[in-house]
Amino acid sequence: MADFDALRDRMVDIHLARRGIRDERVLAAMRAVPRERFVGEGLEEFAYEDSALPIEDEQTISQPYIVAAMIEAAEIAPGDRVLEVGAGSGYAAAVIGRIACEVIAIERHARLGKLAAARMASLGYDNVDIRVGDGTRGSPEEAPFDAILVAAGGPSVPESLREQLAVGGHLIIPVGDPGDQKLCKVSRVSEDCFETENLGAVMFVPLIGAQGWREDGSRAASNHVPGAARQLSLPEMIGEAAEPLPAFDDPAFGTSFDRFAGRRVVMLGEASHGTSEFYQARAAITRHLVAHHGFTIVAVEADWPDAATVDRYVRHRPAREGIEPPFQRFPTWMWRNTDVANLIEWMRNHNGAIPDMARRAGFHGLDIYNMSGSIGAVLDYLDRVDPEAAAVARERYGCLTPWQRNPATYGRAALSRGYAECEAAVIAQCRDLFGKRLDYARADGDDFLDAAQNARLIASAERYYRVMYYGGAESWNLRDTHMFETLENLLDARGPDAKAIVWAHNSHIGDARHTDMGMARGELNIGQLARERWGEGAALIGFGTHTGTVAAATDWDGDMEVKRVNPSRPDSYERQFHDSGRNPFLLDLRAEGNEALRRRLAEPLLERFIGVIYRPETELWSHYSQAILPEQFDAFVWFDETRAVTPLGPEHHRGMPETYPFGE
Repeated sequence: MADFDALRDRMVDIHLARRGIRDERVLAAMRAVPRERFVGEGLEEFAYEDSALPIEDEQTISQPYIVAAMIEAAEIAPGDRVLEVGAGSGYAAAVIGRIACEVIAIERHARLGKLAAARMASLGYDNVDIRVGDGTRGSPEEAPFDAILVAAGGPSVPESLREQLAVGGHLIIPVGDPGDQKLCKVSRVSEDCFETENLGAVMFVPLIGAQGWREDGSRAASNHVPGAARQLSLPEMIGEAAEPLPAFDDPAFGTSFDRFAGRRVVMLGEASHGTSEFYQARAAITRHLVAHHGFTIVAVEADWPDAATVDRYVRHRPAREGIEPPFQRFPTWMWRNTDVANLIEWMRNHNGAIPDMARRAGFHGLDIYNMSGSIGAVLDYLDRVDPEAAAVARERYGCLTPWQRNPATYGRAALSRGYAECEAAVIAQCRDLFGKRLDYARADGDDFLDAAQNARLIASAERYYRVMYYGGAESWNLRDTHMFETLENLLDARGPDAKAIVWAHNSHIGDARHTDMGMARGELNIGQLARERWGEGAALIGFGTHTGTVAAATDWDGDMEVKRVNPSRPDSYERQFHDSGRNPFLLDLRAEGNEALRRRLAEPLLERFIGVIYRPETELWSHYSQAILPEQFDAFVWFDETRAVTPLGPEHHRGMPETYPFGE
């Protein structure tokens, strides 16, 4: 049974207070009203996610943050009389009623109005009056109101609502064409004077009524304003700035990214782990940067020991004996697919023409998993260079032996026992290895780097599997910090002029400080750390799509399925790109002349994140999160319709999941 009180408190702390809601009366009211009583049947468990949710009559209940933000903007105080237009489930009216003296809420759907009134009665909220009617007309007989809040977007501010606002009062309303709405705050400063403030981009259902939109989407006659100046919509601005991209095999595709060739690190994202166009585009960019601009590191969101096997192949180094083929664990399609295979063969052929090993491009894994593979690699290395040290390492790593097949159980056991039984051993082993780095590196610097990174991985993984049971941001932050430090180590090993290309999910390479990850959950990522370390020396390039197919599973360790990707939501960045009518294209968010577009894009919208798990039936709350795209990325690559990757060999090998417990 869910502890809704605890979830409600967490929602207020993380999704409201951390994101800037400061009015203590609003925060207290949001803590007091049980949102689970207002959502659609069967969706109670999602009540305290910061997401809009479906309710009856194909309507939605607004996300908690936007409810709190509108109430705070209205500056409602005890003793105020408030009008709400678009009562919906009644949730916002209930929250307002915990602050104001009296609330009149108008809903045009009779069934919704009846249900909302019943909820007020059952909760004892007797200062909230739910009525059915045309909310655009307001309630002139009860006017004036100290505050008016409208939960639907109109073509302009209804004159009747302006007139029903008390002097000193505030009207909060979304205004604009569908897909291009602004949240406006209209303040009545005197009988005849109004001031309007733009609070940012939003996405609401249409305001239907005599002074709103007609049912067919046209402007109602009584609210028509002839001769109004028309500004470009956001999709139109995107279309004007978009740079068309040619086919992947056209050399011009790669040269489109020459503007980033001077960076120390170029990070290439993806909106899912199973979309062919993302892989093909990143491969084309990678080939160009490696062949023409001196990039020698390709670092991917994959396990270090698995990628090390591939690295030996592409750099023509001898293979290690007795090692299982790479990427045999779930989700195998992420790296065992035809697009990656083609890049690997290209890298091998490219490197074959370069005599100097130091100038050959390497393929490296950044991620924290496959602890068992890393233990095997360290022991194999020490067996060759220092058998006595190998014996000590076997004893130390023996602590982890019972847990190697399923290291998550180690974290559970450590939690139940109250101590980290293997921590000291793996840290000591890591220190010993680095203590002899000069002696070991003389024999083969690449082999030492491989062993050292595996030792780091084991120490990080031991801690990771312990902290993940506490929840929160620590396990995610540990993982991304490990990936970033691995990238730093690779660059240090290759020298001061080394340059790297990173392949990882958008959630890892887009600056976390400008998404819900950082703004609400206290999470960081490698994109943020790269900007903090290298500033403009790091380029963060995101990728996105509107619809198509994707390779993904429904559950952990499940079979790969080719799933249909839902068309993007109207309140998402993806829909703005789709509505631009351009495809495919590169949008340079730092280019001169794009300042106005950056300002428009800086108004937060939803962004879609699909990992190795995709659940289209719960897509809104499973795969969308709020972001500020032009701060998150330096550029964005768009493919309107995409297709799933083609896997190599068996779909997966059951066993320890590579990306447990995350899907990104």
